[in-house]
Amino acid sequence: MKFVDEATIQVEAGEGGNGCLSFRREKYIPRGGPNGGDGGDGGSVYLIVDTGLNTLADFRYKRKFRAERGQKGMGKNCIGKSGQDLYIKVPLGTLVYEADTRELMGDMVSAGDVVLVAKGGTHGMGNARFKTSTNRAPRKTTKGTPGESRKLHLELQVLADAGLLGMPNAGKSTFIRAISAARPKVADYPFTTLYPVLGVVRVADDQSFVIADIPGLIEGAAQGAGLGIQFLKHLSRTRLLLHLVDIASCADTGEAVKHINIIEQELAGFGADLDKRERWLVLNKIDLMTGDMADKYRQDIINRINTEQPVFLISAVSGKGCQELVLQIQHWLTEHNLMDQGKTEEHE
Repeated sequence: MKFVDEATIQVEAGEGGNGCLSFRREKYIPRGGPNGGDGGDGGSVYLIVDTGLNTLADFRYKRKFRAERGQKGMGKNCIGKSGQDLYIKVPLGTLVYEADTRELMGDMVSAGDVVLVAKGGTHGMGNARFKTSTNRAPRKTTKGTPGESRKLHLELQVLADAGLLGMPNAGKSTFIRAISAARPKVADYPFTTLYPVLGVVRVADDQSFVIADIPGLIEGAAQGAGLGIQFLKHLSRTRLLLHLVDIASCADTGEAVKHINIIEQELAGFGADLDKRERWLVLNKIDLMTGDMADKYRQDIINRINTEQPVFLISAVSGKGCQELVLQIQHWLTEHNLMDQGKTEEHE
């Protein structure tokens, strides 16, 4: 299975209906005038956010979308019915580009966001429109105009407060299952997670945050190795990065540091200032270690990488340390939300 976070689709708005050429034909009215009605407008095509979606997978099977065309005008000054607008559902976080020019048409970051991507054609006019004092029986009508046709490139970037990253099998999926209602697939082989999974972590009745499980990265991911950069870009919309490391499977702290440095290099190689994003180190699977070995590992790793970032010890399986980490995440997000709010009010 391949995660679909990019898709190219063709959208066509409806054509406007043609105007009608018609004259009154009624008994006792030998010189009935024109009564051809206008056509209907063509339907437009819109993209709309559906919060129930989290991938662009549906566009693997259907790539062409067409709105209804307007009906032709009719006699007796009857106007043709306008074509129905077409609304295409996309996930939250979808970027909409014009495929040929790469012009950004919309950044769909809020529930209910709507973007017009193809405008319907204008109706044609019936001959009743052209009646004048000197031309009582016009035979002129106009045709409806074609609707817009456009090729779109859709790109999904996950929206979350915190994002998990790390090597395959670092325990990210198990961790997100432990702290939220999300249920990603968990298995003991690499690349179990093939698409980002969002989970809502509820800390209190009025406090919660969204966390994203990003598929595992390997060395060279920024250049396309493994699942490649198609997942690194999802991290660009997360405020806090949690770097999970499986310390139980590492032969020593040197191997753990090597894994840490690989991910650090991939973040720097991808760009978008990911390596400058707030990042915490989370040492996972301490349930497989004995005594105070985990504490010694933690201190040795801190000394080796000379980091000032927070370093946590957890077991996603047993839950040890997870609640403390969740509370720290919520505290950090609350503080920074207040800071951002203060900056906005000062700017205003």
